Amino acid sequence: MTRGTTRPNRLRRMDRWIAATQGPALRRTAGAPLAVDLGFGAAPWTAVELLHRLRRVRPDVRVTGVEIDQERVAAALPWAEPGLAFTHGGFELPLPNGERPLLVRAANVLRQYDEERVAGAWATLCARLAPEGLLVEGTCDEIGRRQVWVALGPEGPRTVTFAARLASLGRPSDLAERLPKALIHRNVPGEPVHAFLRDFDRAWASAAGYAPLGARQRWLHAVAALRADWPVTDGPRRWREGEVTVAWRALAPAG
Repeated sequence: MTRGTTRPNRLRRMDRWIAATQGPALRRTAGAPLAVDLGFGAAPWTAVELLHRLRRVRPDVRVTGVEIDQERVAAALPWAEPGLAFTHGGFELPLPNGERPLLVRAANVLRQYDEERVAGAWATLCARLAPEGLLVEGTCDEIGRRQVWVALGPEGPRTVTFAARLASLGRPSDLAERLPKALIHRNVPGEPVHAFLRDFDRAWASAAGYAPLGARQRWLHAVAALRADWPVTDGPRRWREGEVTVAWRALAPAG
């Protein structure tokens, strides 16, 4: 593929949320803030797209793509430019001079690991964040229709966000297949995330009368009903984007 090739931005929903929620921190940071695309994959598109999205908020932002596969780093180097770099490494984030990033995005990375590795990976990455930094770790499908991610600060997990292309959503629990590694094996009776998705499906069914007005209206009313029993932390502006964010404490694995 060459520059200018049309390709789907499968992380668009995640990037849009990052720019909206981390925008204030990006704008007030002294100096050019740094974001990391951890595990950018076989091609550098996700790092390029993250840079373009964040530069709408902070024009001097820098992005570094980090990959554990040296061949992928070598293949990405021709795409480097001022403010966009690529380097070999893993969870330790081998950044020059030990710089602490304001953002680390790890999409479809921990899905490859055992669940027992998640807490350690989170702790390692959170310890590398700047004081106002954010780690966004989650999973999406191949074309970005369904995404779920956890947002973590230096202190640990804060929220879980569910995002979907609403026109393709049969019911909210369809998002279960994209739960991040910390939750995907917990979608069973007795676990909070299972109860949440069950209640979300019920709210979606109750909002069926709004379906003729479009999937967005149905989603808005379902999320509004869900908020009565679950700590939804965002509001209608984000819901209209096909998102809903819930406090981590409500969905954290039992036991």
